[in-house]
Amino acid sequence: MTEKYLAQPDLDFIAQIRSLGGGTLKKCYQCASCSVACPIAPENSPFPRKEMIAASWGLKDRLISNGDIWLCHQCGDCTDLCPRGAAPGDVLSAVRAAAITEYARPKALANAVNNPKTLPFLIGIPAIWFALLAFITMTAGETMTKIFEFIPFFDWAPVHEGEHVIAQADFFSTWFVDLTFVPTATAVVIIFFLSLRNFLKDIHENAVLEGKTDKTTLNYKEFFQALLRVIPIVLKHDKFNECESNKDRATPHMMVLYSFIGLFIVTAIGFIALYIFQNHGPYSQLNPMKWLANISGVALVIGSGLMIKNRLDKKEEQLTYYKDWFILGVVFALGLTGMLTEMTRLAHLEYISYFFYYLHLIAIFNLFAFLPFSKMAHLVYRLTAMTYAEYSNRE
Repeated sequence: MTEKYLAQPDLDFIAQIRSLGGGTLKKCYQCASCSVACPIAPENSPFPRKEMIAASWGLKDRLISNGDIWLCHQCGDCTDLCPRGAAPGDVLSAVRAAAITEYARPKALANAVNNPKTLPFLIGIPAIWFALLAFITMTAGETMTKIFEFIPFFDWAPVHEGEHVIAQADFFSTWFVDLTFVPTATAVVIIFFLSLRNFLKDIHENAVLEGKTDKTTLNYKEFFQALLRVIPIVLKHDKFNECESNKDRATPHMMVLYSFIGLFIVTAIGFIALYIFQNHGPYSQLNPMKWLANISGVALVIGSGLMIKNRLDKKEEQLTYYKDWFILGVVFALGLTGMLTEMTRLAHLEYISYFFYYLHLIAIFNLFAFLPFSKMAHLVYRLTAMTYAEYSNRE
C-alpha cells in the first residue's frame, strides 16, 4: 500500500462529515448490511461499507479521491436496513459535500456556500449589484446611448423615435445582465475544468490502487465513448429506479433535470437571437421557444416543490442539513420568480414584474455563480464518476 493511504486519522474531517449531515456515522459497527442491501453497488468492491469504515477512521484522502461516493444515489435502501441506524446514505452525502469543497477553488467561497451564517452575504451582494445596474439602466439611458452609438456591431437606426427608445432600454437591461452572467459562467466553467482534471486523476489512481479497474492509464477517447453510453442512463434515471426506498424521488429529480435542459436551450437560442440576429423580443406566447420556456418553468416549480415536500416528510433530524435546503430553496425561488415575472408582465403589472425579475436575477446568480461549490455540483461530479465506472469496466 502506498504512503498516501497510511495517513493518520483526520479528526477535523470526521467533525466536518458530522456537521454536513453524517451525525450518525459512529453508530456503524461494520456489519456490511449496507453493501448487501444496495441494489446499484458494483459487485467488484461494493459500497458503502468500505466508505463507512474510512469515514469512521477519518481517512480523508481515501474518501475524497474515491469515485464510489458519487455512484451512491442516496436512495435510502441501506439506511432503512441498517440495524444500528447509521444512515450510510446520509454519511456519503456528507462526504460528497466535503469532496465538493475540497476540489473547488477558491475553497473559502466553497466554505461560505455551506455556512448558513454567510447566507445574507450570498444574497445581499448580488442584490446590491443588480440594484445598481437597474439604477444605471433607468437613469443613464441617454448618456449610454451616445457612448454605445460608437460600437459598430449593433444597428442603432430607429424606425421612429418611440421604438428606438424602447429598443435602447431593452438592450441596456439585457446588456448589463449579460455583462454579469457571461463572465460568471466563464469562471464556473474554468473552475469545473480545473476541479474535474484533479478529480478524474484522483479517482483513477484510487481505482488502480484498490483493484477496481484493469486500466492503468486514462484513455480520454474511450472515456468520452463511455460518457455517451452513460448519458441515456442519467436521462432515464435508471439508477434511481433500481432502488426500493424513496422511489418517489425519481420523478421530481427528472422534472428538475429536464426543466434545466429546456431552460438552457431557451437561453442559448435567446442569446443567439439577440446578439447575432438582433431580435430583441418580446416573443409571442405562441412561439415554440416560449412554449418550451413555460413548460420548463412549470416543471421546475413543481419538481423542486415536490422535492421540498419529500424532505419535509422525512425524519425531523434531516431538516438540519443546510446544504440540502440551500440548493432546494434557490432552485424553487428560481422557478417561482421566473413564472411570477412572466405572469405579472402579461397582466401589465409593470413595477411588480420588475420586482419579481429582480428577485429572479438574484436566484439565478446564487444558482450559477455558486454551482461549483453547492450540492448542485453533484450533477457534474456524479456524471464524471459514473462515466469512469463505465469506462473502467467496473462490474
